[in-house]
Amino acid sequence: MPSFDLIFNAFVTILVTIDPPGLAPLFLALTGGMNRSERMQVAIRASVIALIVLAVFAVAGNAILQMFGITLPAFRVAGGLLLFYIAFEMIFERRQERKEKSADKAITRDHIRNIAAFPLAIPLMAGPGAISATVLLSGSFQTAVGHLLLVGIIAACIAINWIMFAAAERVDHFLGETGRSILTRLLGVILAALAVQFVADGIRALILA
Repeated sequence: MPSFDLIFNAFVTILVTIDPPGLAPLFLALTGGMNRSERMQVAIRASVIALIVLAVFAVAGNAILQMFGITLPAFRVAGGLLLFYIAFEMIFERRQERKEKSADKAITRDHIRNIAAFPLAIPLMAGPGAISATVLLSGSFQTAVGHLLLVGIIAACIAINWIMFAAAERVDHFLGETGRSILTRLLGVILAALAVQFVADGIRALILA
């Protein structure tokens, strides 16, 4: 059974990489012109798709690595570097700019009914950062119980994100641009620290192997 610290770190890592506060204003932009019922349909559909994608990587993460002949320590180093890059973007607000560009493309290229799948579920919710974090964490949740626990953690993070979507207008108004900027930077610093820990663990395992 994974320790509480491992479970908590997994929860924080996945939640930060999904970045609910950063997605709330984008959700409002993507669903502009919809009524509340339509917005909730989009939110539910996007959440289900993102959950399925991340759950697949949570359960089959090690199998995917083995298929490509990649060791878990090597992926910890590579994934940790990627998460550090995402943290860097969050701290300097570059990630938000990239997400907004993806949202703009979706509005012009896709019908409203497809917005939940792209870009809301993929790549905004289940993006490279969240997928990498999930595969990294799957190495620490290798048993059947561990897989269920990791999927449960992902489901909890997706549920929190859905709540943010449901309250997007109020949250966006409450935080304002300054509040979102401060919160995103704070989450970025936390993610950077977690990323460094992933890299350190990976290097230690490679040296001892």
